[in-house]
Amino acid sequence: MPRKIVAGNWKMNLNLIEGIELVQKINTTDTDVNVSIMVFPPSLFVNGIKEVNSEKVQVGVQNFHSEEKGAFTGEVSISQVKSVGGTIGLIGHSERRELFNESNETLKLKVDAAIQNDFGFIFCCGESLGIREAGTEIEFVKNQLEKSLFHLEADQIKDGIIAYEPIWAIGTGRTASSEQAEDMHREIRKMLVDEYDTETAGSISILYGGSCKPGNAKELFACPNVDGGLIGGAALDATSFCAIIDSFK
Repeated sequence: MPRKIVAGNWKMNLNLIEGIELVQKINTTDTDVNVSIMVFPPSLFVNGIKEVNSEKVQVGVQNFHSEEKGAFTGEVSISQVKSVGGTIGLIGHSERRELFNESNETLKLKVDAAIQNDFGFIFCCGESLGIREAGTEIEFVKNQLEKSLFHLEADQIKDGIIAYEPIWAIGTGRTASSEQAEDMHREIRKMLVDEYDTETAGSISILYGGSCKPGNAKELFACPNVDGGLIGGAALDATSFCAIIDSFK
């Protein structure tokens, strides 16, 4: 069975003090469910947050470079992240793809770097409104996975995590229903079965990354192929974030 996961992507929000207070509240809140909890703060906060963390929460980064070292001003390497306690990173978030022009080829290099450095990752995929309206969303997401992820062997991908982001339903006023989320998650699971095998496909967690909140989390997480969420705005408040975690009860 895939792990149940609730991951909070802070994006460029919160300062260090606010981030520490948030993680302390998460650590002390009684969330009596078998769920892996992750937070992705700005990378310069990882060390400070790890110092106050009780290990209940896994701490990662929102981005990293595929190279080990070099003249890459403003970037951080996996070894640097690991040296301050980070254990996992996001790859291919829609904002990295759209705002920073990260290509499928660039993301493939990051996937390879994560594998080579025994570093966890959440690989993000998803379609825009134009793709959804054209009815080609399944082909689009499959292409993202094939170009950047499916070159891995089964034993390399089995511990990976995929997050589906319906970009058209994030901050647009449009809402993705639980049925639409499950439809795409089921298709992604089928792609994994076709590319690898049923056992491998069943070990990979597929998270929903489209405006998951306390009000819709329980319905989303009840879907057979939705194994949790990659949470944005609702992850910036401990009460709402823990309510999402408790949606698995």
